[in-house]
Amino acid sequence: MAAMASLTLLVTEGLSRDFGGLHAVDSVDFTLPAGEVRAIIGPNGAGKSTFVSLISGRLRPTRGRVLFAGEDVTRLPAWRRVGLGIAYTFQITSVFGNLSVFDNVALAAQNSMQRGAPLWRPLDPTELARRAIAALDQVGLAARSGILASELPYGHQRLVEIAMGLALRPRLLILDEPTQGLADAEIVDFCALVRAISAETTVLLIEHNMDVVMQLADTITVMAEGRILAEGPPAAIRADPAVQSAYLGG
Repeated sequence: MAAMASLTLLVTEGLSRDFGGLHAVDSVDFTLPAGEVRAIIGPNGAGKSTFVSLISGRLRPTRGRVLFAGEDVTRLPAWRRVGLGIAYTFQITSVFGNLSVFDNVALAAQNSMQRGAPLWRPLDPTELARRAIAALDQVGLAARSGILASELPYGHQRLVEIAMGLALRPRLLILDEPTQGLADAEIVDFCALVRAISAETTVLLIEHNMDVVMQLADTITVMAEGRILAEGPPAAIRADPAVQSAYLGG
């Protein structure tokens, strides 16, 4: 993880999003080095999901900028940011239940393969299949590639969504509440998966499960009322009195 960390991958400057009179994200300055697992925590309504939606392009900011790999992407739509290497898995599963597990991931792999390719050039079906199966193998679902996604238990559907993100070959993988609804054994497997992913991909994680956060994160960013309250390594965040008061319950 630390090997890539000398390069800055993501920066936000004064990033803000207002909904009427509500400042959901309020002038956030944020820096994420490449190769890091960064966790964002905070109470409900702290602005975490809104913040990552601004990073991924699902929402436009009211003010401020987003820079990815040195490029200003503030006004780019989400699909353009995917093309630059930002993948975002949703808080609630967004797989296509009427498609097979393989087809869900192949759609993402197809998107990745089409980046910058001439429209007249057909995609190589062998390479498409290879990329999809490789992503499924990474999350442990290659053997179940032929069944309908809707037939999988909820925890495995979350893994399909992560495989879809991996098939995009992202430089930044954003995971929004990935352990929500998972059993304890599935959470153990998920932590092992994120460790493996982080060897090649920067991970930005929104998570309420503090055991998961403390295990996985190199750095934790704490948000409250749309702003960054604290930031640092897990031990420092656990000991921070302001964080304990605002979120960890003292």
